[in-house]
Amino acid sequence: MGDKLAGKVALITGGTNGIGKATVEGFVAEGAAGVVFTGNNVEAGNRISEATGADFIQHAVQDIPGWSGVEDHIRERYGRLDIAFANAGTNNGDGSIEDVTPEAWQNLLDINLTGPMMTIKTAIKLMRCNPEGAGGSIVLNSSINGILALAGDVTYSTTKGAMRLLAKSSAVHLAKADTKIRVNTIHPGVIETPLIEGAINGAPDPVAARSMLEGIAPMGRLGQMEEIVSLLVYLGSDESRFMTGSELVIDGGSTAGLPGV
Repeated sequence: MGDKLAGKVALITGGTNGIGKATVEGFVAEGAAGVVFTGNNVEAGNRISEATGADFIQHAVQDIPGWSGVEDHIRERYGRLDIAFANAGTNNGDGSIEDVTPEAWQNLLDINLTGPMMTIKTAIKLMRCNPEGAGGSIVLNSSINGILALAGDVTYSTTKGAMRLLAKSSAVHLAKADTKIRVNTIHPGVIETPLIEGAINGAPDPVAARSMLEGIAPMGRLGQMEEIVSLLVYLGSDESRFMTGSELVIDGGSTAGLPGV
């Protein structure tokens, strides 16, 4: 148990699996006064809530009217918000620019871009009402694919890239408005989440699949979820109070240079 987030209240979207679940557990372990997380998987959400003491709210980030319930819960139970992590996202149904359907494009825009936008708007409303004045840390989970595009995932790449400027515009606005609300993006590389593990184990040659994914990073390995959580704890803490509008890449060097050069 640590105390880096002592007294702070956090909101995490997409908190029922992968990086989101690890963040719920990590924030609780670092002494957060309250952790609220959202997602669609009720069974997983209830299980995580029981294990950690965090509050689970069934909510999909693209459900705009449903955000009022999330806001009301945080305001009524905790009376403050210090950290918001816009983590929910997907590439389900995506394809190349020739293959993607308008319906899939719109669905991914709703989840991957409108969802983070609503996370920011909701967080600002709550953070402006903090007892000691407007302040807090908002983090968007982009990707290295917001920097380097995937040919076969045009919508995912587009939305993850757009999140960079969504965060920067919000960060500059909030700084000029004389608040202490900060907005940053993180850009993970290939992280060893259950989804990635499933893809490796389901490949015809799991050893080759793992080797290929590990080879994306010059460091020659997959990132670990606890490494992402450590970065998020830093961004949520007062130690990062002069950081806003920043892009924090955590990818083992994957975007640092050209392969083979």
